[in-house]
Amino acid sequence: MNMRSSGQPIAPLTVLALAVAVCAVSSSAPLIAFAAAPALAVAFWRNGLASVALTPVALGPRRAEVRDTIRGSRRRAGMFALLAGVALAAHFGTWMPSVQLGTVATSTALVATQPVWQGLIAAWQGRRPSAAGWVGIVLAVAGAAWATGADVGVSGQAVLADALAVLGAIFAAVYTALGEQARVALSTTTYTWICYGVCAVLLLVVCLAGGVDLTGYPPQAWAAILGLVAGAQLLGHSMFNYALQHTSATTVSVLILLEVPGAALLAWLWLGQVPRPGTLPGLSLLLAGVAVVIIGAARSTRAARVRESLPT
Repeated sequence: MNMRSSGQPIAPLTVLALAVAVCAVSSSAPLIAFAAAPALAVAFWRNGLASVALTPVALGPRRAEVRDTIRGSRRRAGMFALLAGVALAAHFGTWMPSVQLGTVATSTALVATQPVWQGLIAAWQGRRPSAAGWVGIVLAVAGAAWATGADVGVSGQAVLADALAVLGAIFAAVYTALGEQARVALSTTTYTWICYGVCAVLLLVVCLAGGVDLTGYPPQAWAAILGLVAGAQLLGHSMFNYALQHTSATTVSVLILLEVPGAALLAWLWLGQVPRPGTLPGLSLLLAGVAVVIIGAARSTRAARVRESLPT
């Protein structure tokens, strides 16, 4: 599962991009919880500011590609990028409120069910994950829940937070699957610029329709928003988007699980949200699941190379 249809293994640069992305997105949930601002407004600002930051490149060196995406040979990829922006808006519109309604640990653990939905989408597309892949996914998701102390809330607000987090996981899987299709023909800059821009516009409409305050926040909220833009958005999501051109959506979604212990650790250090005792076994299970996925993918890659080398 760590290869595209070409059967090529992940390149070192892609591995580095994935490592940077995991570290960057680990700060997302703690910063959302730290920001004294409405979740939907934070989602709008992080995507809107990221899109603005990418505009000089998209309309400069990448202008010809953008024009070709709008009315040229890349229009199909552009449509996937647009739909990915819609899915990303739905992801942020469900998951980010869940972080503020519940706890960072529980929300992050539930949104970590993304690989399950990603595997189902891959199977529906005719790219069924291997048995080792499914075992790794189950182990990693179970470990994520265990490591962060996820539990089902008993209050109405907690139940709503849990439901929103699961919806966020589903929309994240759809977003990643659509991005995998768009990245076949689009550069990272062009794809992320379209995707973040569409997402920001949709979230702006929702904020204006719902009367959500977009300004008037304390300095700490703006600092958190800028941290989200620079870290989780431009480094995190953009590096994952880069990796989608070189590896599968299922692999990316499994590696995103490494965000779970990182987010829980940061929430403990920044916000005082202490994880429950006994998280180490869960973390070990999560890492074991990721290892199973990677090892299984390596075996699939070697098998694909052997098949390609056989005479027909």
